[in-house]
Amino acid sequence: MFTTRPELRGTFGMVASTHWLASAAGMAVLERGGNAFDAAVAAGLTLQVVEPHLNGPGGDLPAILWPVSRGEPVVLCAQGVAPRAATIERYRDELGLSLVPGTGPLAAVVPGAFGGWLAMLRDFGTMDFADVAQYAIGYAESGYPVIPGIAGAIRNVESLFRDEWTTSADVYLPVPEPGGLHRNPQLAETYRRLAASDDPVDEWYRGFVAEAIVRFQERDWMDSSGERHAGLLAEDDLRGWRPSYEAPLSVDYAGLDVLKAGPWSQAPVFLQQLRLLEGFDLAAMGHASAEYVHTITECAKLAFADREAWYGDVPDVPLGTLLSGTYADERRRLVGDTASPELRPGSPDGREPRLAAPVRGVPVAPGVGEPTRGDTVHLDVVDRHGNMVSATPSGGWLWGAPVIPELGFCLGTRAQMFWLDEGLPNSLAPGKRPRTTLSPTMVLRDGEPYLALGTPGGDQQDQWTLHVFLAHVHFGLDLQASIDAPNHHTEAFPSSFYPRETRPLHVAVEERTGTATIDGLHARGHDVEVSGPWSLGRVSAVGREPDGRLKAAANPRGMQGYATGR
Repeated sequence: MFTTRPELRGTFGMVASTHWLASAAGMAVLERGGNAFDAAVAAGLTLQVVEPHLNGPGGDLPAILWPVSRGEPVVLCAQGVAPRAATIERYRDELGLSLVPGTGPLAAVVPGAFGGWLAMLRDFGTMDFADVAQYAIGYAESGYPVIPGIAGAIRNVESLFRDEWTTSADVYLPVPEPGGLHRNPQLAETYRRLAASDDPVDEWYRGFVAEAIVRFQERDWMDSSGERHAGLLAEDDLRGWRPSYEAPLSVDYAGLDVLKAGPWSQAPVFLQQLRLLEGFDLAAMGHASAEYVHTITECAKLAFADREAWYGDVPDVPLGTLLSGTYADERRRLVGDTASPELRPGSPDGREPRLAAPVRGVPVAPGVGEPTRGDTVHLDVVDRHGNMVSATPSGGWLWGAPVIPELGFCLGTRAQMFWLDEGLPNSLAPGKRPRTTLSPTMVLRDGEPYLALGTPGGDQQDQWTLHVFLAHVHFGLDLQASIDAPNHHTEAFPSSFYPRETRPLHVAVEERTGTATIDGLHARGHDVEVSGPWSLGRVSAVGREPDGRLKAAANPRGMQGYATGR
């Protein structure tokens, strides 16, 4: 009833992503004989060029992979770590900051996306870097069509580029017109040099790329604190880092096994929400009804409260308890008939939760780059052999830090997700991963890969994707109809992004959920934000049926997501 078009079907290969040129690049690789991992890398590198306001080479990459050769899933963690010089004392006591700035080189961690894509290609792909990078190089050199979001993002920081980040002005000013072609010849040259080298990864983390990064961020640059700061990355930080692999977390739900990354990301909140929701008859409530949205929202608040208290790159996250049915049964009793204004983490194994101090009065310098929902990209690939990829690269946004002129891209700013409070799971520490919002999803059926899906959206990723999954599972909608269905989310917990706001009682719903749902949420005490009719979520998905048939779907919101296959 919500679909605008049926999901795509085929048997050769499927690629779905947040930009049509990335989907086309991935499909071209599949048609040349590459596998899903070759296609994912080609699409990922292309996204860095054609959506520079949403991701870049200096960003981060988590992915969930199903390599047929292994016969089991694996999580690729290419989330960079904090510099060795990045201590709470340095930021708080020496620099007088209460939060890590949201922009500028002081918020940089080791750029992990490039190492992650190359690890995927090396360990599971069949092609060379030059083969899969040719599409990104071509668009950077010859030009790619400017979507309105790029022009809008540049316009928001135009004065900053002119007055402070002049190296960015050289690349992005004057503001390009939507529909016109934009080029980044220096980025094209960077990738050409890497493609011509014997070891692109070594060149990135030890060679000319690393040298340019370290040299550039030693300068003071204006950031969102309203002050100028230099970065802290050193040669040893880059030389000593490489991506890693780990087993995914898994929760069984409605006969399916749902796979997510670990608590160095926010990903387990998806699984905690499933554990809470399995105690409700969602189908009987009716899709997008007031009762349905209320129930999901209140469960989300409980899961995200646990994120704040327990998740981080630390060894003692009580995952076994947090994902258990017994713990969910206890927490589910907190879901009432009205909206709760409180942030209520639980006490797994009797441990007392601790939250960061409320953020008040943090300066936000106007025009110095502020994140918005959706500053990320996503892609999913499945091939005829059964290999599957779900990847959510992000960071290195054009508005996040000044462009490094020799390289044509800027550093990521993921360190803004650390707290400067002592003793929290997500407190800043040298060599530690920030608790990222990036959260791809994979679903197994009878032990075999069934779905790969995800979305941009910061804190909303594990809400928007969850809602698509629930629509598919509980209401029988195909992938496209599930994506097209009205979406919603809450921001009633501390944002992962500077300046870390909380909006108690908040719930956003698309206007087309209807007046009955909107009025019903008001009656239950929610602070309802009515969003545009097609505005929440950018989910894409691919799937594989037991008989080998493939399927894919993409988000129509914004008119740039695309699913392709044959």
